[in-house]
Amino acid sequence: MQYLLLIYSDERANAALPREQVSEIVGAYMAYGEALRDAKVLVGSNRLKPASAASSVRIANGQTQVLDGPFAETKEQLGGYYLIDVPDQDAALSWATRCPGARYGTIEVRPIWVM
Repeated sequence: MQYLLLIYSDERANAALPREQVSEIVGAYMAYGEALRDAKVLVGSNRLKPASAASSVRIANGQTQVLDGPFAETKEQLGGYYLIDVPDQDAALSWATRCPGARYGTIEVRPIWVM
């Protein structure tokens, strides 16, 4: 079963980190990605650009609206994801606890709804 591990963190706090700490975090993510690949559970992953680069689209009263940035102000922003294929939710939660982002923010674990 596929699960999406959504990585949320505070972009402003991340931007203020010293270079050495950023290098350490990047290394931790590289090792995590390698572990997912070695376990043959990784389907895909990507890091996202900051929320300030986002646009939101909605249709209200038949009119399309395009808004700059995220729709809601939040303390944490979606910064990336891993799509994994594991036997069950327990396995997905186990991988989420190993994600470096769990130390600095929140990992939302969401099952994929196959259509």
